[in-house]
Amino acid sequence: MAESEVDLEAEKYEKHREAGRILAQVREETAERVEVGASHLEIAEYAEDRIRELGGKPAFPVNISVDEEAAHATPSIDDETTFGEEMINLDIGVHVDGWLADTAITVDLSGNPELAEASEQALEAALDVIEPGVDTGDIGAEIEDVIDGYGYNPVVNLTGHGLGHWEQHTSPNIPNRAVSQGTTLEVGDVVAIEPFATDGGGKVTEGASEEIFALEREGSVRNRQAREALEQITEEFRTLPFATRWLETDRAEMAVRRLKRNNILHGYPVLKEDDGCLVSQKEHTIIVTEDGCEVTTAAE
Repeated sequence: MAESEVDLEAEKYEKHREAGRILAQVREETAERVEVGASHLEIAEYAEDRIRELGGKPAFPVNISVDEEAAHATPSIDDETTFGEEMINLDIGVHVDGWLADTAITVDLSGNPELAEASEQALEAALDVIEPGVDTGDIGAEIEDVIDGYGYNPVVNLTGHGLGHWEQHTSPNIPNRAVSQGTTLEVGDVVAIEPFATDGGGKVTEGASEEIFALEREGSVRNRQAREALEQITEEFRTLPFATRWLETDRAEMAVRRLKRNNILHGYPVLKEDDGCLVSQKEHTIIVTEDGCEVTTAAE
C-alpha cells in the first residue's frame, strides 16, 4: 500500500492507540506491585481488572514468567505462588474492539540488573531504526548487537510480531538477531518489538505446564460445562488467548480438557530457556509512520 493511501487517523489506529494508552498505565501500575512475597494470582488479576476498569479488555492472560521462563506462564485458578528473589517478566496485552496493543517489562528481584537493561536498551536501539522501508532483519541486527554488547545472548527462536484484528500474532515477524531475508516495514504496519536477552544459550523449548488456551476451530460437545465454556470463549475471546481462570462455568479445568481433547482448543505450553538460565524481556507496540514510528505503549 502506498504511503498516501494509509490514513493513520482511521478508527482502527485510534483504537490501537487507546489500547496502548490503557496498557502503558496498567504496565507501570502492575510493575510497581511486584515484590518478594506478592502473589502471582493477585498481580495478574489486578492487571486484568484494571484493564477493564480503564475501558479495554485483556488481549491475553497476563504472562508472569519467572527466571528461565520466557513466555506463556500465567497463574492457575487457585494459584498460591508468590515472588521470591527472581527475575520476573510481565507481558500484558489490551484490546479495544479487537484492535491490540502488547507490552512487556522485566522487574528484576534477582540482583541481575544488567540482564534486564540489555533487553531494554536493545528495544530502544530497534525503535531508533524503524521507518518505512526498513528490513526486519536489520532491526534484528540492532537487537542482537546491543545484547551481545552486554555479554548476553538474544533468544533467537522468539520474535516480535504484527498485530491484527482479533489476532495477537500476525506477520511480519521481527527477529531478535540479524537475518539475511527479512520483511520490509510499511507505513501503517502495527507491530510488537520484543527483545529477549539471556545469560544462557539463547533458545527456548516447551515446558510441561499449560494454562493459556485459544480457539482452534468451531465444534460441538455434549458435556454441559464444556458447552458453556465454548460459548463464552467464542463470544468473548474469539481467537484471542484466554486463561482457564477466566471461564465462568463450574469445573472449568475439566471443560478445557474436554475441548482440547476434541481439538477445539489448542494450548500454549510455558516456554523455557534451554539451559535453565535467566531471561529478560522488554516490549513495545508501534505504528510505522511516514518518518519513523509511534510507540503506542510508551509511558505518559
